[in-house]
Amino acid sequence: MQHTASLSKKLLRIGASLLLLALASIGLTLWVTWQLEGGAAAVNEAGRMRMQTWRLTSAVHAGTPQPELQRLIGNFEDSLSVLRSGDASRPLFVPWDEQVRQRFSVVESLWKVQRQQWLTGPALTVESSLRTAGDFVEAIDRFVLAIERHLSRLTAILNLFQFAMMALAIGGAVIMLYTGYLYVISPLSRLRQGLGKVEAGEFTTRIDVDTEDEFGQVAAGFNRMAATLESMYKGLESQVEAKTRHIEAQRVRLEALYEVSAFLAQASSIEELARGFAQRVRTLMKADAGAVRWSDDASQRYLMLASDCFPQDMLEEERTLLAGACACGNLQPESRTRVIPILSHDEIPVRRCAKVGYESVVSVPIRLQQRLLGEFNLFFRSAVTLSADETELLDALASHLASALESLRAAALAREAAVAEERTLIARELHDSIAQSLIFLKIQVQLLRSASHKGQAAQMKQALDELDTGLRESIADVRELLVHFRTRTNTDDIAQALQETLQKFQHQTGLPAHLTVQGDGLPLPPDVQVQVLHVLQEALSNVRKHAGATQVDVEVIKGENWRFLVRDNGVGFDASQSHSQSHVGMKIMRERAGGIGARVEIVSGPGQGTTVTLTLPAHPVSRGRSTAITGLELESLG
Repeated sequence: MQHTASLSKKLLRIGASLLLLALASIGLTLWVTWQLEGGAAAVNEAGRMRMQTWRLTSAVHAGTPQPELQRLIGNFEDSLSVLRSGDASRPLFVPWDEQVRQRFSVVESLWKVQRQQWLTGPALTVESSLRTAGDFVEAIDRFVLAIERHLSRLTAILNLFQFAMMALAIGGAVIMLYTGYLYVISPLSRLRQGLGKVEAGEFTTRIDVDTEDEFGQVAAGFNRMAATLESMYKGLESQVEAKTRHIEAQRVRLEALYEVSAFLAQASSIEELARGFAQRVRTLMKADAGAVRWSDDASQRYLMLASDCFPQDMLEEERTLLAGACACGNLQPESRTRVIPILSHDEIPVRRCAKVGYESVVSVPIRLQQRLLGEFNLFFRSAVTLSADETELLDALASHLASALESLRAAALAREAAVAEERTLIARELHDSIAQSLIFLKIQVQLLRSASHKGQAAQMKQALDELDTGLRESIADVRELLVHFRTRTNTDDIAQALQETLQKFQHQTGLPAHLTVQGDGLPLPPDVQVQVLHVLQEALSNVRKHAGATQVDVEVIKGENWRFLVRDNGVGFDASQSHSQSHVGMKIMRERAGGIGARVEIVSGPGQGTTVTLTLPAHPVSRGRSTAITGLELESLG
């Protein structure tokens, strides 16, 4: 039979019952204690009455004045009045019962007789008076004795209540312990045992629910949980097995993707990349053959870059395939990875794949940034279907192949651009230095020929001197160009390259040169360092050619905006005027500085030397030729 009351209601009822019993016992004990205190005070007051009786007897026989005697009598009557009506403030009250009332009535009647005798004078002899007073005191003693008997009964009742309260406390403790065990400890123990069994794998464990209280609700919830775990556990092994197979398949696909990606990153040529890709993908998908085809810009022809296990006769026929001539090479811009069933060659003779026994071909488009570049095909001698995971893997592999091919082509174009840029740099250097020197020498040769025809010896000597000077300067320019082209930079610090440049400058000119580096800043990119060195070398070249200096200082100030200063103590020049030779050098420096977004400032004056300042932007970048890839030439791939 189930108990419908909740645990809190059960505990509340038991606690309230015990509380009511305790309050009743405490109230009854307080009442008995109050009666005992009042009776004790009454006994004390009756004892005073005995003392007052003897005192009045003595006062009468001693002839005490009437007022004093009246006062003593009044005190005695006050004591009787207090005993009769009680005094709650003390507290004092007589525990009245039948015997106490009788004894008190005797005392009052005797008092009336005794009072009359004391007021009228000693009509009796001393012995008679003492005998009468003794009788009166004896009556008071009997009254006190009756009160004490009543108080002894109350004391017995109080002791009984105390024992009852002790028994109540023990019983309450037992009841609370039993209640706690019955309603709390026992249900918790059953729950703990049930949990232990569930932890051990016994999902059929159930707990008997015989109450509807909180523990009953918890037990019902435990049973529902155990039932759910049991139902889940029954199909867990199959689910784990299926999940394990799925995870293993995912691991194999990820491993394959990683292996192919690593190979694509290491391939050094397009032929090696395409051939290795075809082999790996065919092995991964367990295909009978594989081929990688690339389309031209108009998507009219498909060139077979590489194949694996492909029949030789078909390889020669399909090396270049027209778009739409076969199931392969028939892609649309929105085409996706698909499985194409190959029909019998008797029905469609143009399908050469059917002749060699292929039944299915998988066509995977190769795209880069929504641009269709080609496709790779997998050939099977049986019917095949692709899962969503396999389709996703093939698409990812195709994307990696497209990126790798474009990277190789971009690297080739970048190398070609670098060679072209280097040739342009050499041509510009030759044009800005040696070419102009040769033009100057050509003019001097013409002047020498003219002076020779005219027999002008002085002009001939001057022309020869100019030719000699020009040749020496040309040789120096050639050597300087060789120094420029051999310059190498340090990607961590440009100071070492500057030191080497100054050492070469000192060796060529014999001029002392000093380098100062201060501040902190991020390292400059290598291409920016090269342009900075070329600007500084051009400034040093101008010092060698035109300054007539005896000291050169190069100062580097690192920071967010790097600054380079080349300062000499030469003859200087008027920077506001154009000088043919120095103007060419300044033009070269400004062109190089503009290539990295920097600016060149030249401060000079006649007889004041020259200072060239190169200031870089916060984030300098070389503005070299872009190597973006826009297409793939079939001829370069073949």
